[in-house]
Amino acid sequence: MAKNIRKVILIRTYTAFAFMCVFAGFIIAYLIKIQFKEGKHWIAVSKDLSTAIHTIEPSRGTIFASDESVLATSVPIYDLRIDGKAPGFAKKEIFDNKVDSLALMLSQLFGDKTKAEYKRILTGVQKRKDRYYLLKRGISYPQMKAVKTYPIFKLGKYKGGLKIEERNKREKPFEYLAERTIGYAREGIKPVGLEGAFNKELSGKEGKRVVQRIAGGTWIPINDEDQIEAKNGNDIHTTIDVNLQDVATHALMRTLIKNDAQWGTAILMEVKTGDIKAISNLTRISEGNYIENYNYAIGESLEPGSTFKLTSMLSLLEDKKAKMNDLFDTENGEKRYFANAVMYDSEKGGHGIVTLQHAFEISSNVAISKAIYESYKSNPEKYYKHLEHLHLTKPLGLQISGEGKPHIKHPKDKDWYGTTLPWSSIGYEIKVTPLQMVTLYNAVANDGVMVKPQFVKRITNVGKTIKEYKPEIIENKIASAETIKNLRIMLEGVVLRGTGSSLRNPNYSIGGKTGTALVADGKSGYKKPVYRSSFCGYFPANNPQYTCFVMVNAPSKGVYYGGAVAGPVFKEIADKVYANSYNLHSDIKLVLNAETTSTVNVRSAFNYEIENILTALGHTITKNNTREESGSEWAQAVITKSGSKINSKSFAKRIMPDVIGMGAKDAMYLLENEGLKVEISGVGKIVEQSIQPGTNLNKGDKVILKLG
Repeated sequence: MAKNIRKVILIRTYTAFAFMCVFAGFIIAYLIKIQFKEGKHWIAVSKDLSTAIHTIEPSRGTIFASDESVLATSVPIYDLRIDGKAPGFAKKEIFDNKVDSLALMLSQLFGDKTKAEYKRILTGVQKRKDRYYLLKRGISYPQMKAVKTYPIFKLGKYKGGLKIEERNKREKPFEYLAERTIGYAREGIKPVGLEGAFNKELSGKEGKRVVQRIAGGTWIPINDEDQIEAKNGNDIHTTIDVNLQDVATHALMRTLIKNDAQWGTAILMEVKTGDIKAISNLTRISEGNYIENYNYAIGESLEPGSTFKLTSMLSLLEDKKAKMNDLFDTENGEKRYFANAVMYDSEKGGHGIVTLQHAFEISSNVAISKAIYESYKSNPEKYYKHLEHLHLTKPLGLQISGEGKPHIKHPKDKDWYGTTLPWSSIGYEIKVTPLQMVTLYNAVANDGVMVKPQFVKRITNVGKTIKEYKPEIIENKIASAETIKNLRIMLEGVVLRGTGSSLRNPNYSIGGKTGTALVADGKSGYKKPVYRSSFCGYFPANNPQYTCFVMVNAPSKGVYYGGAVAGPVFKEIADKVYANSYNLHSDIKLVLNAETTSTVNVRSAFNYEIENILTALGHTITKNNTREESGSEWAQAVITKSGSKINSKSFAKRIMPDVIGMGAKDAMYLLENEGLKVEISGVGKIVEQSIQPGTNLNKGDKVILKLG
């Protein structure tokens, strides 16, 4: 009995053990299957279910022009990638049925490849089973939305195999205008311009988010409460006027092409504030082709030539070393200072005996260098002190990065030679940046007050001002009032009687100085003639509002004098400013004396424009036949002693209006709306029209308007 019980127990034990062994075998086999056959799958699943901390990228701030036009902003762009193992590609019946349609639509959307080329690419991805093939880089948002609706791709992210990656691209709507001044900030590259100088403000701060990957590879936030929001970058509001920037760039471009010059720069500064309204820098990359790839205005320290003679006049007058009517002998156009050091005038034979004022007007190297040499040879440090006081011996400390370092020799320097004083007086043996020169001339225009050049007015975030930049005075008085007055007389004389006479015009006055520097060219030095042409001045001379500097390097068409090469650029910029600044026009900005009883008719223009101008000038306005009554947006003003009247003015359709006296902008708007082709010549107001008033018009008729 006991044996039977023992036997039963053993059988049960062995059975249980055998069962356990079989069960263990199944488990081991399953583990082996998981490990070697399904391992990759489950590893992927585990990754899908993992958590991580993701960075939330902030949106980079926008850079605005003075009128709030966008100069630089970040826009989303998209890269398209394909998963060749997705069902839409892996399942032959789906792929073969739709690939032709998909290839055609991609070809039509992007226009960079034919249908056959796209089909070959898609078929290759399907055969190779590529998981991450780059199909197209940097497409726009509308293009991305369209692609998602295309055959195969519209099956969805996982079935259709389309993977879309978003990134930001910095866009400059005005393309190359002020491109170098706007600059860039890219990883691994030295930042330049405003993008570089204000990179911290524009960048913002990254945010953080805890996320979990769910099946299918999608990351989702775990808890919004644990999220640190990204702080978008601040916006930068600059002083740049896009209209004037466009004028400066194209005027400079035309002159560079005409003279086949190496490079050029143009700067326009507002006198009272120091605001830089336009700054253009163009470099030749091939014949007739110029780009903005270096900021010469800010970064290039060079010999300025004769524009530097202004510092010599200031020193002589301020120290009372000479008077404007003192006489100097130009000595047949050459002056030998040392055995191998001869100073020449551009005019062979010289100019005879001239006053100091006339020497400046005609830019006599001999007369001016003699005046400085005789006055300061026993105490050259006194001359140096003037240059130091004018902030020419060190950088200005601009808002923008990349400022060039000036080089003004001190009498105690090892490289101070016997020639340094006379040659420095006419702009050689010294180096300054173009922006330093325009700052100096601007101070003379600003009654002796030197203001720092300014590129940024304020920093904002979501419309709220974070920081504001006021005009910064860096020198309250560069010279006495008498010296400044005499300098301005001399600068106006350059345009009226001297080397800048080509800029003289009846509409507004200019004060300025030409410059023509002979540039040392590598190993050949000064033997091979290479010139640098410039003009620096301000306008209107009687009430300066703007200062402008233009420099053209290495013109190679036989013309190289500053007045002939750089002068036209200055004049084109000044003409544009004058034409678009109502406060500079004598026909609107009227001062009527007590005895005046006459009326003055102001040109026809937009109703609101005339009203705004007259209000700004303090006139009491009476409206006759208002815009609401007449239905016309045009008006004409009559200014009298007792006040101003605005009369609405209507123009009949398809009838040529009388546009005499109007500004070019208003006339073009009016006539082009009638379907006419308009050609304009000259500067100022319209004085002549090729089609007589009252003539019936046909769409496409050509009308020529002469300004004067």
